[in-house]
Amino acid sequence: MKKIAAVALLTLGAVLAGCSKQESAAPAAAPAPAAVTKIVVGLDDNFPPMGFRNEKNELVGFDIDMAREAAKRLGLEVEFKPIDWSAKEAELSGKRVDALWNGLTITEERKQNIAFTAPYMENHQIIVVPANSAIKSKADLAGKVVGAQEGSSAVDAIKKEDAVFRSFKEFKTFGDNVTALMDLSTGRLQAVVVDEVVGRYYVAKKPGDYAVLDDNFGTEEYGVGLRKDDTELHGKLDKALTDMKQDGAAAKIAEQWFGKNIIK
Repeated sequence: MKKIAAVALLTLGAVLAGCSKQESAAPAAAPAPAAVTKIVVGLDDNFPPMGFRNEKNELVGFDIDMAREAAKRLGLEVEFKPIDWSAKEAELSGKRVDALWNGLTITEERKQNIAFTAPYMENHQIIVVPANSAIKSKADLAGKVVGAQEGSSAVDAIKKEDAVFRSFKEFKTFGDNVTALMDLSTGRLQAVVVDEVVGRYYVAKKPGDYAVLDDNFGTEEYGVGLRKDDTELHGKLDKALTDMKQDGAAAKIAEQWFGKNIIK
């Protein structure tokens, strides 16, 4: 009996020891996510004065300066990556860029796939025509060839006014606003609908060539577009933009590019 009891005690001890080892073994901790050190900004590099290349082929512009200032405040390196603007949402969701920052209009449709910062400026979709044009209003666009940048909010704004849109003789889209305005200059278009910040930039450079109608296709707001799951970056960027508005840094950048403070 003593032998049986001893064996039983030894067996029980081994089982308890095994249980103790199993219970004390904690699961391996998940590795901490790597700290974000850089933000890749996707942009259309032919969208002056928001983002474009100067005579030295350097990327410059209002949004370039805004992004650099915000990144500096966040302690992040910023890389600017020119993309096909009509494929901007795919570039963002595919993680080839981290932000869309180039005069991106906040719309309800885009909000389905993109998280926007608070708006930082207001814009209009203006109508640019040749200086000697007989077109004086949206009604005069009936029977005319009208152009806009493909994938831009100008296209959406025009199509919202269905009766006006259907009155066009033809509606053409272009890879960028510069090409559209060149076609306007050569007579292949009779009007271009474009972001006010871009249109007035070009009109100011060639005031004798273009005119801007009093009519427009509506008011909109610009924001920075981010992935919906990048909540930490979203919060930090919103704060940086708010601080830039409050301490005057954003206004200073605006005055350098537009001659006045257009920050919202």
